[in-house]
Amino acid sequence: MTRETLAETLEDIALLLELKGENPFKIRAYRMGAETVMQFPGDIVTRAREDDLKGIKGIGDALQQKLHELATTGKLEFYEKLRAEFPTGLFELFRIQGLGPKKIKALYDSLGVDSLARLKDLCHSGEVAALAGFGKKTAEKILEAIAFREFNAERFRLGDVVAPVEEILTSLKEHPDCLRAEVAGSYRRAKETVHDVDFLVATGNAVEIIEYFVSHSRVTSVIAKGPTKASVYLADGLQCDLRAVSNAEFACALAYFTGSKEHNVAMRGLALSRGYTLNEYRLAPREGSDSPEAPVFESEAQLHRFLGLDYIAPELRENTGEVEAAAEGALPRLIELENLRGTFHNHTVASDGRNTLGEMAAAAMEHGLQYLGIADHSKSSFQANGLDEKRLREQIAEIRELNRGYQSEGTKFRLFAGSEVDILKDGSLDFDDELLGELDYVVASVHNAMTMPEAEMTARLIKAVTHPKVTMLGHLTGRLLLERDPYAVDLPAVIEACAESGTVIELNCNPWRLDMDWRWWKYAVERGVKCAINPDAHRTTQLDYLWFGVRLARKGWLTRADVINTLDLAAMEEYLNLEPIR
Repeated sequence: MTRETLAETLEDIALLLELKGENPFKIRAYRMGAETVMQFPGDIVTRAREDDLKGIKGIGDALQQKLHELATTGKLEFYEKLRAEFPTGLFELFRIQGLGPKKIKALYDSLGVDSLARLKDLCHSGEVAALAGFGKKTAEKILEAIAFREFNAERFRLGDVVAPVEEILTSLKEHPDCLRAEVAGSYRRAKETVHDVDFLVATGNAVEIIEYFVSHSRVTSVIAKGPTKASVYLADGLQCDLRAVSNAEFACALAYFTGSKEHNVAMRGLALSRGYTLNEYRLAPREGSDSPEAPVFESEAQLHRFLGLDYIAPELRENTGEVEAAAEGALPRLIELENLRGTFHNHTVASDGRNTLGEMAAAAMEHGLQYLGIADHSKSSFQANGLDEKRLREQIAEIRELNRGYQSEGTKFRLFAGSEVDILKDGSLDFDDELLGELDYVVASVHNAMTMPEAEMTARLIKAVTHPKVTMLGHLTGRLLLERDPYAVDLPAVIEACAESGTVIELNCNPWRLDMDWRWWKYAVERGVKCAINPDAHRTTQLDYLWFGVRLARKGWLTRADVINTLDLAAMEEYLNLEPIR
């Protein structure tokens, strides 16, 4: 049981109650409960299991009982009965971009839409377009969203699989017959989305390990089970595969099952050129070769050295030049999580965040950060309670006051006063230059009009990033992984504009975004563009997203020197042309 499961269950209950037309206050109570569960600073799952939720604001008596039942039994009778009132296929509609509870209710009540297949048919037939409140354009957008969903049906965001994957890995490592265990595949390479997850275990008792794996509490069904490998499904449909090998085979197997197909082809080619064959179990002399027997490798690093390579980090194994660089001793020293000294682009209750300035600052200090940039939304993002000029100036004053308090206490920490300023359709910014000049830094981002033609969108972004008051560009392509495609934009042109103006490009490490895409960072760095790893945190717990940011930065070949928020506080104040707090 995880925090996410508790919150998702409450959210689903709210949706179902809305479909039933229940009391809006009751619906709101479940939504508030879900938010409280997600932002609670302590171990909410243990508190729920121990029936110790009394006094937590946002979780009343009824929710306390339900969360306790869910945490202790893994099920909630109220939720199961509520789900049973609706066709199973109806729940597929919840995952379609642009379909909220009101639209789903209208489709269900008026047209009997109870599955994606039926919705698709009725969109094609014109019946959805004829429904009051919909229209032809809405029907077309629904069809586009369904097609996008179907295309990505068997993929999962990296952020969504971390909890179950790490839990299963930990349990495997704790098994007495496990000598070593690791996750391989695209998960270990830090791909932004994964199709399935590969586990590898070194053991002398494969049968016992396989049986243990398929009986894990996360497993809902077994696809296949043999003496050395097994495949299972988890509750959300994620396929997990386990392969058991001997300890002597583990290093070669880990290298093989981690690398992309293209990387493995390059590695096999390198081995052949040296008189060896490389497969998932071993490196052996090629038939007819006079090459000596290879040693038993204790680690991937030893295997790489034997082949004349520096160690290649898992994130790089995509055949984008890493094998050649490793042979030449030219691999970069990749950034590490502990290199970060602060971060930017974080929200508070002033806009659509869930924590106060003080709470966000305290959480940042608990993470060992020396500074935190606050960038609440600007006024045009009305849907996110964006700040107007008066409210932003009040926030700037509050930040200054908090900083004076940290200074007087002798605390080496600073809040930077920023804003996530909307880039308007014509490329101008949401605030005038006078107000922008009062900020410590500015994040410029697109939040609307995302369907503009590529040339217009590119011009829009270039105008914004070349504005002298803009420090960094937020979530460059606007993508939401598995939910929304990037908008049309000429990335090289925008990157070149940022290089010329000295504008930083954000690596937004919210796992729904991970934007700018890792595939563009080498290109950007070659042109002199700096990166800022930003969590886009809307609550204190989302500062943990920095972990995803560092993984994706490594995948983009980024070093400590490429990322501005590895600078310490004094260096960052100098970078932003700010005076130290007196």
